Amino acid sequence: MTYDSRVETLQHSQRVGELIIEIVEELLLRSTSHDRSKTEPPELEVFNEYTPKLRSTTYGSDEYKDYLAAMGEGLRHHYATNPHHPEYFVNGINGMTLVDLIEMLADWRAATERHMDGDLSNSLKIQKERFKISDQLDEILWNTARYFNWVPKS
Repeated sequence: MTYDSRVETLQHSQRVGELIIEIVEELLLRSTSHDRSKTEPPELEVFNEYTPKLRSTTYGSDEYKDYLAAMGEGLRHHYATNPHHPEYFVNGINGMTLVDLIEMLADWRAATERHMDGDLSNSLKIQKERFKISDQLDEILWNTARYFNWVPKS
């Protein structure tokens, strides 16, 4: 009798599905809890003051950077409690998981929608330099953004 791989393949397929569901469940949790720390002290007061100011700036501009610096402890607390920010990790973006990276990219996309001149393409270029993102990861982020039509396909 010849070996029939279908049973093992179907078991493998089911197991892969179970593991993907673990990731999806974490993403669902993140989707409902994203940035909740901004709704309570010590972040709330800082974001109440600076969100309107940041909205009127160009991302990455000197004015934008000055506002971030002025946000002080509120922003530091936000970074320290939210692993979708590279600043959360001692080794920056290299400490992140794929789930962190997905939330980070979605956050960057949503943040561009809050700026009058927001543009994810421009943001990705700035973030590559800001966070010392490798060429390989940069391409993966671009590929993902293109896949979801968050940036123009080239």
